[in-house]
Amino acid sequence: MGKITVENCETDGVVIEGLKVITPTVFGDERGYFMETYNMNDMKEAGIPLEFVQDNQSASKKGVLRGLHFQKEFPQDKLVRVINGEVFDVAVDLREGSATFGKWFGVRLSAENKKQFFIPKNFAHGFIVLSDYAEFCYKCTDFYHPNDEGGLLWSDPDIGVEWPLPEGMTFDDLTLSDKDKLWGGIKDYKARKN
Repeated sequence: MGKITVENCETDGVVIEGLKVITPTVFGDERGYFMETYNMNDMKEAGIPLEFVQDNQSASKKGVLRGLHFQKEFPQDKLVRVINGEVFDVAVDLREGSATFGKWFGVRLSAENKKQFFIPKNFAHGFIVLSDYAEFCYKCTDFYHPNDEGGLLWSDPDIGVEWPLPEGMTFDDLTLSDKDKLWGGIKDYKARKN
């Protein structure tokens, strides 16, 4: 391997199986830098032997919060990174029978730190933009399927994500889509699954 380092993700001292923070090796000099953003052999060695079929990119301004989203019938593994700006990226475990069901983990992803976040299938995912502007890229293991999106309320106290706020902003200043304001919490999610 050698070209990437891989960290497991812990919450309350317990590893959330499958979640990984990946840091690439960056080769820099006075001209700039070079890095591999994806190498299938390195990913296999890191325990991520997957085929990614679609790449997505979004741009958002400071204070935009997207999420927490998941796919209902066609779940996707995701490998996410930021190429401009900074976000706080969050994953919530929704795997039935998981010892960490309902637990969350968050990591700062930025163009500067070049970290990537691997999020397995059956996790909810979201992020908040901390910089003035951010461009967010991610690879997926399944194609987009219209009408397959589910979600959890970003501020659900039963999940308890500790969202950092962009400098100079309050929670009332955040920008969310109409549907992201209306998702139910983890208790509603569990009730629908049973």
